Amino acid sequence: MFLTATFEQPSRIGIVLALVAASLLHGCATPERGTAPMLYDFGSQPLALAPVQQGPAALPSVATSVQASAALDGSAMLYRLAYADERQLRAYAQARWAMPPAELVQRRLREGLGQQRALLKPGEGAQLLLQLELEEFSQVFESPALSSGVLRLRATVLKAGPSGDRLLAQRSVKVQRPASSGDAAAGVRALSGATDAAVDELLQWLQTLH
Repeated sequence: MFLTATFEQPSRIGIVLALVAASLLHGCATPERGTAPMLYDFGSQPLALAPVQQGPAALPSVATSVQASAALDGSAMLYRLAYADERQLRAYAQARWAMPPAELVQRRLREGLGQQRALLKPGEGAQLLLQLELEEFSQVFESPALSSGVLRLRATVLKAGPSGDRLLAQRSVKVQRPASSGDAAAGVRALSGATDAAVDELLQWLQTLH
């Protein structure tokens, strides 16, 4: 009896340990995953532009480049709580841009330019070079229930010449569009509208430059 008891007890302990080990291994093999962030861009709807005031000659060909501040280098979707501290940029945890904001703006800009004139890449001999510096691209909350998409940029136009490019014109553009609600999806729609308005403003401005 004594010998049987000493052998049965370790056997039960071993079974328990084996079950615990199997449970731990199963937990390591199938970790819990959080919800993946939603990805947003401007959609597939074409850019609607104001009619071109075409002159007797074709508009000059153009190339574009868009750069952004360090805060806009990544794909984070940024917002500000102006009613708390407008100097602090925050990022949505469950929403991301599908590409950096500078690339979103660049694509929309090229789409608009391509409807009006010859569109080239930098270094391909375009008559004009349009350079944009994207300074602000965020959803700004004036109150917990009231927000808008804000885009701010600086535009520089260079004209190609025999002795190199020369500065032709510069201007700053700021566009603000209201958001229908206080969430990321509404911020995307507001920033999309702000981008379209800024692109239209830039194209109208370019028509005055020769």
